[in-house]
Amino acid sequence: MHFTSKFRTAMLAGCAIGLIATPAFAQDGGEEEGGNVIIVTATKRDSTIQDVPFSINAQTEADIQRSGAVTLEDLSRNVAGLIIQNLGPGQSQVSVRGVSAGQVVRDQPGVKEQVGVYLDESVISLSLFTPDLDLFDLNRVETLRGPQGTLFGSGSVGGTIRYITNQPELGTLGGSVEANFNLVDGDDLGYHAKGALNVPLGDNAAARVVGYYTQYGGFINAVGPAGGKDINDGERYGGRIAIKIEAGDSVTLTPRVIYQKIEVDGFNRQEIFNLYHNEFQTNPQTFDEREQFLLLREAFEDETFIADLVAEARLGGVKLTSVTSYTDRQILVSRDASALTGSVSVDLGYPDAGVNLPSNLRDTTDLETFSQEIRLASDYDSALQWVIGGFYSEVDRFYRQRLPTPGYDAFTDAVLGAGTSAAVANGFPADSPFNSDLPYDIEQLAIFGEATLAVSDRLDVTLGARYYDFEETRVITTGGLFANGDAGVVDETSSDGVSPRILVSYDVSDAVTLNAQASKGFRLGGVNDPLNTPLCNAEDLALFGGFQDYDDETLWNYEVGAKAQGKGFYANVAGFYNDIKNLQVTLDAGSCSSRIVFNVEDAHTLGIEAEIGFTPAKGFDFVVSGSLIEAEFDTTLPGPLASATGIRDGNRLPTVPEFQLSASGSYEWAVADVADAFVAVSYQHVGNRFTQPADQENNPRTFVHGLPFNGAPANASTTVDLLLPSYDLVNLSAGVEYENGLAVTVYLNNVFDENALLSFDRERGGRARLGYNIGQPRTFGMTVRKTF
Repeated sequence: MHFTSKFRTAMLAGCAIGLIATPAFAQDGGEEEGGNVIIVTATKRDSTIQDVPFSINAQTEADIQRSGAVTLEDLSRNVAGLIIQNLGPGQSQVSVRGVSAGQVVRDQPGVKEQVGVYLDESVISLSLFTPDLDLFDLNRVETLRGPQGTLFGSGSVGGTIRYITNQPELGTLGGSVEANFNLVDGDDLGYHAKGALNVPLGDNAAARVVGYYTQYGGFINAVGPAGGKDINDGERYGGRIAIKIEAGDSVTLTPRVIYQKIEVDGFNRQEIFNLYHNEFQTNPQTFDEREQFLLLREAFEDETFIADLVAEARLGGVKLTSVTSYTDRQILVSRDASALTGSVSVDLGYPDAGVNLPSNLRDTTDLETFSQEIRLASDYDSALQWVIGGFYSEVDRFYRQRLPTPGYDAFTDAVLGAGTSAAVANGFPADSPFNSDLPYDIEQLAIFGEATLAVSDRLDVTLGARYYDFEETRVITTGGLFANGDAGVVDETSSDGVSPRILVSYDVSDAVTLNAQASKGFRLGGVNDPLNTPLCNAEDLALFGGFQDYDDETLWNYEVGAKAQGKGFYANVAGFYNDIKNLQVTLDAGSCSSRIVFNVEDAHTLGIEAEIGFTPAKGFDFVVSGSLIEAEFDTTLPGPLASATGIRDGNRLPTVPEFQLSASGSYEWAVADVADAFVAVSYQHVGNRFTQPADQENNPRTFVHGLPFNGAPANASTTVDLLLPSYDLVNLSAGVEYENGLAVTVYLNNVFDENALLSFDRERGGRARLGYNIGQPRTFGMTVRKTF
């Protein structure tokens, strides 16, 4: 498929639409705040949070600025039911309301996301590699809880997150600049510089230009030949240009281009055992907090280019919207895999010199995505309002792995026999014991519609549905000593279905609204990669060898809620039950150094969530949000699979805290005729979690390493409690805001320097390496902002 020509054609089609009409209903042109009134477009229409008939949160530009948030993880602290698992910049996993199937890692390219992520109208979701977009010059970030399959499609089985940018404003010259410095863990400097400019282009057009550069401070130290301090620092830079054109009274065209690049020098991994650095070797070694071992330096790179066009038109009582989007991403995950390769070398009887070879696992993802959505909506005063549309997308994703280990073939041939390396190479380079090429082609077509009928002045009923048809083709070729030697094996999977929903909203009074809904969400299935059979022991090969493909995951959400607002007060509460079928669970296939996905027949999540804000007196604002969630399997697998996988009736779904709470308070007062000052404090509690379902079995777990190397005996073992402990974070900020647009804010995040354990990390089933991905330590910073 020629993406460039197809995108050009669709862009021209969007322009053609723009020649015949006026702006459409889904433009996110701005935010209105009057008390608690925030305009959102979660239903692809402008409405207030209180009028949206399901659970939604919106963090506004002012919220983002005052909190000092720079990532989606920062924002999630104030959103009930939203969980962000931070595996490093550009590598976050998102879940909503406990709908989670386990940690996804960089070598599972076929896994689909459970939460859809959108930049305005364009879908940008990618499992694991959720784009870590800069939050500067955003109008708001919307979190839509519960399945959004009707209007937003696959990947929104748990919910949808929407980054809504500030749009170009006609007839306005203005902008803002921002500068920041911060000190991470007391010794590594981070900083950023950002700017936005809105420029009129005549009477009927305007451009908005945004640019930014961020330097991340590091906080992980490394020992070993590639050791150093603060090795996980990095940078992010990029920008966007959007042009709004009003072609007459009835046409709006908004083309836009976005570019961003992230480069990080390491990962937020804290180790407790490493093949080369452990308490069992002849010269015993242990790890300090926030420390790891490296034979090679690591890296993460993510280069993203997005071009989209929104064409909006009015056609005599009907509004037409066309959204054309093209994405090109290049992702590199470069890891020190020496412990992995070395552990296999120990098993094969290589000499110490062969075990000590530095080994670099390089995962690359080349992604091209094209999507086109066209929709029509009612544009007249009536008790019946509706929207219908169609959606098409094609994804070309080429995933490659290489394991360059200079000198490895010589040891292989010396131990296993001359010519062994060449015999298993399958055309891949020398001195690389594992190689794989996996091109994916994914096509999806959908038709959707939703209608709302005002049965009375107080009662609204909404019905909607989405039909989808999906096809995926994958080809796999592998080579090297650790690989199966697959040669162009083609796997195909396809599915289709209908995702409906019904919502009922009743206004008890002008201040109180009750709502209820039943809705279905879906996540597309896929095909597993073959196990690395040469690395598997017989037990793991027998347990995990039979899972070839996996079906669509579906979810029925049943929800009731209430929204209330009054003078200095608002409250949004909801209770929900999610009935999940064929949950796509991610598992570590033990010694095989592989990960698989398979379907669990039944699971559920049940919970309540609330967000309450109040202003008890002038200048004081308080917000409390929280969720209490039961997320469990309702299926027990037969025989040894239950204990090996943790899929047992009553066991918890992974990565989900049962209880999560955040609270914030602020006080604002005038310090002069032209300035206001504020102080704010926020608190977040995240309950305990498990990284993978199997972590609940035989816990605390004793990992027997079985690696007689460097003086360590074969029976050396490490015992770990795999229940990740709850953690608490406290943040402080204070600042002054002047009428002329100048604002100065100082902040202290993670005041008590909590070392939050976010997920458990293991290499080769825990034999080669054990550790945790951890959160950012205490950080002090100052931000200066000027609008004009």
